[in-house]
Formats: sequence, C-alpha cells, structure tokens
Amino acid sequence: MDIEARIARLEAESEIRGLIARYCFTIDDRDLPAIAALFTDDARVASEDGVMEARGIDAIMAQYHGRFAVLGPGAHYMHDVMLDFSEDDPTHATGRVSGHAELWRRDRMMVAALRYRDAYRRTEAGWRFAERIIGFLYYVPVGDYPGILAHRDRNRAYDTPRPADFPEALPTWRHYEERGPA
Repeated sequence: MDIEARIARLEAESEIRGLIARYCFTIDDRDLPAIAALFTDDARVASEDGVMEARGIDAIMAQYHGRFAVLGPGAHYMHDVMLDFSEDDPTHATGRVSGHAELWRRDRMMVAALRYRDAYRRTEAGWRFAERIIGFLYYVPVGDYPGILAHRDRNRAYDTPRPADFPEALPTWRHYEERGPA
C-alpha cells in the first residue's frame, strides 16, 4: 500500500469512528434528523434476536420512534472498534463495535452490554451505516446485574426473559465448550 492509500485508509477509519460516536450522541439526544443522516438510503437496522428489523430510512426511523416510545433517558458508550476494509472496494468496510448502555426502560433503570455488527459505505456525504445489527451479552434491570453472567436468559428487556445473543451462540464459543482447549 503506498503512502496515499495508507493516509486514505487512516482518514476513512477516523471518519467511521466519528460516525460510531455520532450514533451514540444522536440516539441519546433524540436528534431525529441527525439519526437519519447516519444511514445510507437502503440501510438495514436489526437485532440478533429478530425483534428489530428495518430497511430503508423511513422504516429505520419508524423503528427508532418505537424504541424511543419505551425508553426514557439513556447513555450509550462505545468501547472497542474493529474495522475491516474491503480490498476490492474502497467504499465498503465492516466492523464490530462493543459497548454498553445505561437506560430507563419499563419504569426502571437498566444496563446493557452490547455489540454491533456493522457494514459501512462511503457516500457523497461521507461514511454511513449500510447495516447495523445489535446483540446483547445482557440487558437487565440494575438490581439483576450482580451475578447475571451465571444465567443464559440475560436479555430481560421484555416481559419474558430471553437468551443472550452472545457469547453462547457464537461458533467459537460452542466449539470450545464442546471440545475444550485444543
């Protein structure tokens, strides 16, 4: 990779990291025009558990309106970001992002550890989300937090607890649990 390509890659990475940060602020601030501007026109926003599934800006925004209807104030924090750029197409990249959220939901304080699987596309307006899929390690009332990792049903955002999206569902986790150390 020549120096110009290396600089372009660093600039793209910086812009995508900014996109991820803007997502947190715009979601927490309920800045609807700014939220819509984060996505490509044909973007998909979904959840690993299948509860969320929207394609296109109008459907995505309707989905966020539904989420906001059950959420009070909250704060989203992103931690680790892993980006992979397409070697064949410099306008495409994928990423994995870990984070947590502190939320008011269902008339109580809740905490969530989460991961996003993202696809990014460079548009005339800059890098945007082409796909954002959320999964949860846990999503629980604060009082349930101590010891929550001892349970498989760690997604307690709904009336009926659901299994966590990771790590137990990951092929690498299942492989290790079945075979032990190599």
